[in-house]
Amino acid sequence: MKKWLVPILIGLMAILYIFIVPPEPLAIKVIFKLIPMGLIIFYALGRLPRSPLLALRLIVIGLFFCMLGDGFIAFSFVAGLGAFLVGHLFYLTGFLKMSRMTKLRLAAIIPIGIYSLIIGSQLIASLSEAENDALVTPVIAYMLVISLMALSAILTGNRLAIAGSILFVISDSILSWNMFVSDIVYSDVLIMTTYYSAQFLIAKSLASIGELAKDTQPYRNQ
Repeated sequence: MKKWLVPILIGLMAILYIFIVPPEPLAIKVIFKLIPMGLIIFYALGRLPRSPLLALRLIVIGLFFCMLGDGFIAFSFVAGLGAFLVGHLFYLTGFLKMSRMTKLRLAAIIPIGIYSLIIGSQLIASLSEAENDALVTPVIAYMLVISLMALSAILTGNRLAIAGSILFVISDSILSWNMFVSDIVYSDVLIMTTYYSAQFLIAKSLASIGELAKDTQPYRNQ
């Protein structure tokens, strides 16, 4: 029961934020939004070995920047996007340090590329139509980075990291589509449930992915 205490608390606080906390006042809403991420970071730190590899520490830093993004985006979309982009760069670097490339894993670049192209082209068209051209470059940069992050997670071969990265892509796709293309029913619920699930799975992957990283060292030295 003890080891499930923090995950249960994460779930309860996420439910509280998504379904119960009112949108106003905004400051209170943001605080409750950050609590599940704070707990996820605490959980992630507990999954680290005593002497964690640099790659694992980078992923924890990525979690922290995403938590900053959660706060910033409530007041400035661009600031929030920037914080999330930095977070993904940390994820990307950490996952790449633990990657073990195979032809099958590399082939994931095809569906990821097709998906990004479809979503990205629609987003760009909608932004241009709304004369929101200033957001085109940041959105393209973000989509590129999150796509590479998902690919890097796949290259680790870790199922938790892969599931987390894919859920992150889904969450951001719903958010951006709802903001710039057309309304999605229950978008807030869908965005936050997939987002918190993504971050929890990435945090949960640290223990098993750390063991995988040890195994890759002799592989890389061959």
